[in-house]
Amino acid sequence: MYRIIATTSFGLESIVKREAIDLGFTGITVSDGAVEFEGGFEEIARANLQFRCADKIMLVLGRFKAASFEELFDGVYGINWQDILEKNANFIINGKSVRSTLSSVPAVQSVAEKAVIKKLQTKYSIERFPKTGSTYSLLVSVLKDEVTVSLNTSGGSLHKRGYRAAQVLAPLKETMAAALVKLSYWNKDRILLDPCCGSGTIAIEAAMIAKNIAPGLFRTFDSEKHSCIPASVWKDERAKARGAIVQECVPTIYASDINAHAVEIAASNAEKACVEDCIKFEQIPFNKLTLPGKYGVCIANPPYSERMGDLKDTERLYRDMGRLFKQDPTWSVYIITSHEGFEKLYGKKADKKRKLYNGNVKTDYYQFYGLRPPKKTGESND
Repeated sequence: MYRIIATTSFGLESIVKREAIDLGFTGITVSDGAVEFEGGFEEIARANLQFRCADKIMLVLGRFKAASFEELFDGVYGINWQDILEKNANFIINGKSVRSTLSSVPAVQSVAEKAVIKKLQTKYSIERFPKTGSTYSLLVSVLKDEVTVSLNTSGGSLHKRGYRAAQVLAPLKETMAAALVKLSYWNKDRILLDPCCGSGTIAIEAAMIAKNIAPGLFRTFDSEKHSCIPASVWKDERAKARGAIVQECVPTIYASDINAHAVEIAASNAEKACVEDCIKFEQIPFNKLTLPGKYGVCIANPPYSERMGDLKDTERLYRDMGRLFKQDPTWSVYIITSHEGFEKLYGKKADKKRKLYNGNVKTDYYQFYGLRPPKKTGESND
């Protein structure tokens, strides 16, 4: 068994922890920007395919204390690199150092690479390694003189689902969009509305959650080409993910935007994600919008001045939002924005606020709770 780390944006640790629990992972611990758990090759494949809100899946190869470069060399050398890297492996060493004696990141990287090469030379009698094979992205992280050496099993960030071939200005990351949905009271039996849909990410992620479509099904991962993980593991986990899709589920989702080109992009992305039957896209300005039913949930990432547009237009949009949802107290509304005056413009104090980082922008996720939908016979209320 290994220790596996799911890295995540600050503020989303609790969501990723819940995902880890739901996926059946054990030995879970949480720290800033990371959720760690136990697992083997199957768990590595499943984590990459199934995590909706994590950024990368890192396999811990070694942990040790190092206050000198000699200790760093010995610790890295002590890892069984000959069992992990092929002769032509394209291994790339990244470094990180926080509050540590070994403060020079370039030096940390250089010493670590020398240690890896020396260890590989105990198996391969060559001076230079060609690095023409599969990519192995390694991270040597030093925190308070404690070293963690890990392998990035994902490759590109997990927000790169593979369905968003085109996008609009300042798009919301897929991982953040999924988190916004998970942090709301929405479920597949309630109407979902995104009136500022952009490239459609919130609506698409919600539809994928409803249909239980694994977010990693449309892409590949670096570790699929790593010889230390059997190809059969990936084949089996992909088959399980496909078999778990709820094809008959068709949630009611509305997505609109003032920009006609954005709506076209969003519809194309939904088709690539195989959820085009779940979402009704429409080009319409917010002030012309009408609510499509009762007890719905609005989740939106509207423009804010740091990202795009004119501040006056942005503030007018916030006022329009407040007026629209004031008309129907059955609707729950979730808005992410960096505008500190949002509640005043909206005309109501949020029932709850949660601090999140949208990229490098500090934002608040404003949550306004509507009336609960009527309880169905034999079902609990959401």
